Amino acid sequence: MSADEFDPFVERLFAQTPPMADADLFALEVQGRLAKRSRVRTVVLGVAGLLGGLTAVREVAGMDLAFGRAAIGGGQMTEGARSVVAAAQSDIQGSLDQMGLANLSLGSMGAMQLFWLTAAALVALLAAGAMKLSQEM
Repeated sequence: MSADEFDPFVERLFAQTPPMADADLFALEVQGRLAKRSRVRTVVLGVAGLLGGLTAVREVAGMDLAFGRAAIGGGQMTEGARSVVAAAQSDIQGSLDQMGLANLSLGSMGAMQLFWLTAAALVALLAAGAMKLSQEM
């Protein structure tokens, strides 16, 4: 059989696939899985949006709009909040040291700068997650 005869022969063989005995069951199973993933995705994105919205409202409500001066809780932080902030800063600084960014100091940033830096990082993570979800579909 020459190459000119072989290509049309293979195309004819694979032009129509024979129906499988469980094709309808397979289609229903695939539709069920897609619907389940869609529900889970909807719930997860809804909860994430709700938490993000509540956090944003809390931050805006706690901000003192006295011409660029922002305060957390009226400028007073409790000891627990200070210890959490100090622990977070030391953890982040340790991670930066491992990446070779030892001279970057987060302690000199204000609360609003750290808030926007964190918000930008979360938006970047959200965009990466959205890209991954869109590739799965």
